[in-house]
Amino acid sequence: MKKFILILILIASVGVIRAQTIKSGDYTTKYTIGSDGTIKNGSYTVVGKISSSGTVQNAHYQTIGYVKDGKIQDGSYSTVGYVKEDGTVQNSSYNTIGYIKDDGRVQNKSYSTIGYASGVKKEWAALVFFFFNF
Repeated sequence: MKKFILILILIASVGVIRAQTIKSGDYTTKYTIGSDGTIKNGSYTVVGKISSSGTVQNAHYQTIGYVKDGKIQDGSYSTVGYVKEDGTVQNSSYNTIGYIKDDGRVQNKSYSTIGYASGVKKEWAALVFFFFNF
């Protein structure tokens, strides 16, 4: 019985870790990100993909950007922003434009909550909220 309960807890934990959602400020699910990096909108239509190497593609599989090591670039490799380890989001001129908090809250530069990112890397949340329109 104990093993069965432990297995259920493990399955539930893995499910929570894999549930990657981007929600608006009113908690409406805007996007989900699958374990393979596929981005779907609230209607479950594929709108993009983020590969494990950091390549960002739109729904037509065209590369529209890159995200790696805190740097966000457009499809031409021009840097459009940065995400610092503490979750501060900056534009290419190093001006702070928002914050991704450890609890998943996404805030604009005035600290107003504009959304939530559950189980999503800070870099991925930043590119969805601040840099790329899917």
